[in-house]
Amino acid sequence: MFTIANGIILKGANLVPHRENIVVDEGKIIEIGKDSREGKIIDVEGAVVCPSFINGHIHIGDSIIKDEGYSLSLSEMVKPPNGIKHVALANASDDELIEAMKSSMWDMVHSGTTHFIDYREGGIKGVKLLKEASKDVPIKPIILGRDDSFYGEDPDLNKVKIAIRKILKIADGIAPSGFGEITMDVAEIISSECEKAGKISSIHVAESESNQIESLNEYGLSEIEKGVKTNFSQLVHLTNPKNNDLKMVCESSQNVVVCPRANATLNVGVAPLNDMLNLGLKPLLGTDNVMLNSPNMLRELEFSLKIMSVYHNDYIGPVELLKMATTNVCGFEINDVIRKSMIRENDFAEFVVFNSFSKNPYLNIINRVETKNILYTINKRFNV
Repeated sequence: MFTIANGIILKGANLVPHRENIVVDEGKIIEIGKDSREGKIIDVEGAVVCPSFINGHIHIGDSIIKDEGYSLSLSEMVKPPNGIKHVALANASDDELIEAMKSSMWDMVHSGTTHFIDYREGGIKGVKLLKEASKDVPIKPIILGRDDSFYGEDPDLNKVKIAIRKILKIADGIAPSGFGEITMDVAEIISSECEKAGKISSIHVAESESNQIESLNEYGLSEIEKGVKTNFSQLVHLTNPKNNDLKMVCESSQNVVVCPRANATLNVGVAPLNDMLNLGLKPLLGTDNVMLNSPNMLRELEFSLKIMSVYHNDYIGPVELLKMATTNVCGFEINDVIRKSMIRENDFAEFVVFNSFSKNPYLNIINRVETKNILYTINKRFNV
């Protein structure tokens, strides 16, 4: 048992600041209060205590080719099966992949992340490799698998269904790359099988303007419309929405993940976060491909804060942005898969203690803090 004392706690789903103490026993928060003090006292006078981060979207497998292919197009970089990433993954040994993924996971741990949602290439073997890499790292991967049988203009739907069911036995969901690689039939099978299994179905949509135009020309539907109609539980990117795309997502109650740094690196635009927030959407924030960006959520937060004011000519509220890296996931319908806690009594202890440099606790984290300014990361699996 221990007490984190005299900190400014960003408490509950809305990250409301309170100067209180947190008592933790056997990995759970048992009491929060100004006079709460039991066990070992860890005095963090004036520091900011925030829920640990969740990296809402990452491709950790391409940790083996950091910064390769810079300035190439989206398709040249990441489109299966011939993108630079997929060729590198096919040619890497299991040990190389495991060590590279382990290194990236430690980078996340050291920068305050305790959970991440990974788009896992390589079918069942790929899922198992990530589980092997993560077993001794104090972080929780939420693993979304895929299989080569999904791809092509005329896939064998029986094989697709069998592959999905096999993957779902060991993974947390299914995540094909995008609608440019799969048919609507495959998309519907994925979302249906995941829903029956109570797991996540996720897909990239509207990452680039060209993807949207191709989809509209061929199907009369935007990629976001396809994602809604095929009932994926989670849509990633939404960088280039059309017409009523965002309103449609809001009405469908689907979960959204945005990746501003990756979108900027690939020169495809920046997701309109303020428009999403004004509609009532509660996005997650992700760092996307490790080949493009470090998986450091502090860097993602600062970039997102500043690019919104430039790209969309409007400031984004710091507290709403910080929720995208922390508590927004607690309201997701798929949260029984993710199981991410906020700071409140009876929740698991999953929080980070940051040095304080300013009077605004949100901007302190987003705009000031670096990895070296993390005093403690408390994780229900490990105390780091």
